[in-house]
Amino acid sequence: MKKEGKQPKIVIIGGGTGLSVLLRGLKYYPVDITAIVTVADDGGSSGRLRNEMDIPPPGDIRNVLAALSDVEPLVEDLFQHRFQNGNGLSGHSLGNLILAAMTTITGDFVHAIQEMSKVLNVRGRVLPAANRSVVLHAEMEDGSIVSGESKIPYSGKRIKRVFLSPDHIEPLQEALSVIKQADLIILGPGSLYTSILPNLLVPKIGEAVKKAKGKKIYICNVMTQAGETLDYTASDHVEALNQHMNGSFIDTILVNDEEIPDFIRERYAQELAQPVFYDVEKLKSLGLEILHDKIISYEEKVIRHDTKKVASLLYNLLEKHK
Repeated sequence: MKKEGKQPKIVIIGGGTGLSVLLRGLKYYPVDITAIVTVADDGGSSGRLRNEMDIPPPGDIRNVLAALSDVEPLVEDLFQHRFQNGNGLSGHSLGNLILAAMTTITGDFVHAIQEMSKVLNVRGRVLPAANRSVVLHAEMEDGSIVSGESKIPYSGKRIKRVFLSPDHIEPLQEALSVIKQADLIILGPGSLYTSILPNLLVPKIGEAVKKAKGKKIYICNVMTQAGETLDYTASDHVEALNQHMNGSFIDTILVNDEEIPDFIRERYAQELAQPVFYDVEKLKSLGLEILHDKIISYEEKVIRHDTKKVASLLYNLLEKHK
């Protein structure tokens, strides 16, 4: 038995749906979890609150808090409830509004997250990548610049690189500290350019990840994403991460090797998405340990990572390299 307080430390970096799906499975293992979440979102309810109240976007944080919460399902449903109508309320999630209110009350977004973590009995810590909003920009292969996380996937052009503004962004010291102490650092799953890289591009966060002694694993997306990773192989995803970080830094990649049914493929083909091909030899040439398994589940014909399976694989990896 591990002594209390001696649990292995896991840092998970990302945003969007993928991060929340993974955390729902991982929170049941005897591990110390810290989620570092992007603050580049500028669409929907988050974007409106960000603009109107001058606060970091709460949506991705809200989803992660809900995923790590240990409360009655009704309370979580309430926190995640999205208003369908109502003048000014339509489209807003109650959790986003609560986080905005708590930020006003406490005067600080990070403090608001800490207080909500207590209310929701969160298993682990949730930290924004920065204590302010950031703007994500993409330079396209034709040299044009598209600004705004929500606009980038709809430009119709291939991304060359992404970068952040303003120039001076400070990460939380606590985030740098947990990265340094982590036994395992997980990147993804999630949108490569709009969920994962906005965290690593926060000054000092990417460097801290590169220098950290903990094992670094990238959970590769199962499907390509039109507007971000059209026709990308697994190694293309890794090379994009390496290029933005000015060097290779990932130890292991987790890829799906399960065949995806034709009717699911056809549905995704309408969105110009296809299964990510994991090019074994190229991945090996990048010096990566390759973990492959059947790691997907289907929710209403939508592909998701199988939270229980992925959590089990990650915990086994942690035990193996302890």
